Amino acid sequence: MNTSKTPPSDTAVHATVQKQRRIQTEQDRHDTHQPPKSKARPTQGKGSPAAPGPGHAEPAPPLPDQHLAKPGLEADMELKPQFEAAHYRGSDKLKGFSTLVTGGDSGIGRAVAVLFAREGADVAIAYLAEHEDAEQTRQLVEAEGGRCILIPGDVKDAAYCADAVRQVVTAFGKLNVLVNNAAFQEHAASLEELTAERFDETFQTNIYGYFHMAKAALPHLHRGDSIINTGSVTGLRGSKELIDYSATKGAIHAFTKALAHNLADQGIRVNAVAPGPVWTPLNPADKAPDDIEKFGAKTHLGRPAQPEEISPAYVFLAAPCCSSYITGTVLPITGNAGDGA
Repeated sequence: MNTSKTPPSDTAVHATVQKQRRIQTEQDRHDTHQPPKSKARPTQGKGSPAAPGPGHAEPAPPLPDQHLAKPGLEADMELKPQFEAAHYRGSDKLKGFSTLVTGGDSGIGRAVAVLFAREGADVAIAYLAEHEDAEQTRQLVEAEGGRCILIPGDVKDAAYCADAVRQVVTAFGKLNVLVNNAAFQEHAASLEELTAERFDETFQTNIYGYFHMAKAALPHLHRGDSIINTGSVTGLRGSKELIDYSATKGAIHAFTKALAHNLADQGIRVNAVAPGPVWTPLNPADKAPDDIEKFGAKTHLGRPAQPEEISPAYVFLAAPCCSSYITGTVLPITGNAGDGA
């Protein structure tokens, strides 16, 4: 079912896209003056193939040295992320659930939307302006048997978040699971390159957006429902060239734990997933071509994750039959042994 309308011209969304592209262009200009970096090598033994995925081989470095304009379209990626999770069999873990996934048009969000639908849920997709990707995700959700609506807009805007939740409740009659997943990321080689404008854009998208969505969703959530936030390995151990992004992900982890404690008496669970490097449009729309070519090579498994390797964790945390006694956790899925909070 498609109850969405063609997105109207939205001046605020257009301004956000233009701002993010200007930030990207400024950083690209900085990058051209940086000395060349040495080639990274996988941490595995010489000649060892990268670790396989769930029943099949996964792409490993070298990856396409492609640089995407922000916000980055999955449709434009030379090497398409794997999100189908053909190995995964649904068993009605989320039957009858109404779910909202921000940043659900592509990457991890798309993979989560597909598995939620496979488990019996209806899915609303909140996204910025990637209409082609969002439409593809809608078709994928409907092919799994779920209803789907598309809600374009900017999560920095509290009014948009409130309206998005209203649309979900109107379309599906309720809201059971909120997945906060939308993000902005742009690297910087030094603190001097990190402008206040960029710092604000990262924080307002990554943590304020989660706050706005959670606050809008809370009146509609009941005992047994849940919020799942997307954190990051960068929030667990920092990242040299992602100072602002790492700070927001650390804030998301703390927000998750504090909100879980706050909502425990209401029986609403709050958890987070902290992925390591994942092959999504977020990274080719950030990293320079030479860096993206070796993306994920330094993990113990020698490659980035595919979205289909991350999405089952969201099903696990959303489904009361799996995780009714889990709240306030940050689940690391990083490709490295021993990663934790």
